Parts: sequence; structure tokens; C-alpha cells
Amino acid sequence: MRIGELAARTGLTVKALRFYESAGVLPAPERQPSGYRDYDEDALARLRFVKAAQAAGLTLAEIRQVVTVREHGGPPCRHVTALLDAHAADLDRRIAEVTALRGQVRRLRNRAEGLDPATCDAATVCHVIPAGG
Repeated sequence: MRIGELAARTGLTVKALRFYESAGVLPAPERQPSGYRDYDEDALARLRFVKAAQAAGLTLAEIRQVVTVREHGGPPCRHVTALLDAHAADLDRRIAEVTALRGQVRRLRNRAEGLDPATCDAATVCHVIPAGG
């Protein structure tokens, strides 16, 4: 199938398909005598995997690693598991940071309830957010 048909069947743009090819997550297809790319059904499966892996938080570089393991060593399940563990740990860290930030924002909001705007010093910009220092 030509690149336009592959794009239509996957919901991706032709530009994205060319990018995935250059990024090494989609193998270069055979070429027709006219020079047009000629993708097979395996390209559809690969692109479904790429989209699912991205939805799981993997980067294109990580997906390329997984593809390389598959192409040179067999099932990449252990490698994928390690990547997912690392992403889960990063998400846990980010969730903790956002939770702490939410607490700080709520404390500042509660602080604002007890402050009088008339007593706000122009040099501090806004006394709801105290400038430490």
C-alpha cells in the first residue's frame, strides 16, 4: 500500500509516517519502480504498536530500543517491563510533586482569606504570595 493509504488506515499523517521511518520505529518499505513507498500489512501492526507504546508513555527513542531488541534478540518483554517500571517511578515522583504543589497553592489561597488588600505593599507586588528571602 502507498503511504497515503497507510496514513488513512492509521489516522496518521504522511509527514508522521516519514518521521517514524527516519526515527527508526517504522522500517523503510520496499519501493515501487516509480519510487513510491510500498508498505505491507506489517507496517500497520508496527504503527499500532508505536501508538500504543506512546500512549503508555514510551518515547520514540525507547520504542526504537524495543524494536531493536525485537529485531535482534527476540521478545523484548523484559526490556519493556523495565521501561514501564521506570516510567511508573517517574509518574509517582511527579504525582508527589504536584500533590505538594497543590497543598502549597491551597495554603496560599487560605492565607489570602485573612489578608486585607489595602495593606498590601506595592514593593512586595502581592502579599498573598510572600517573597521569601
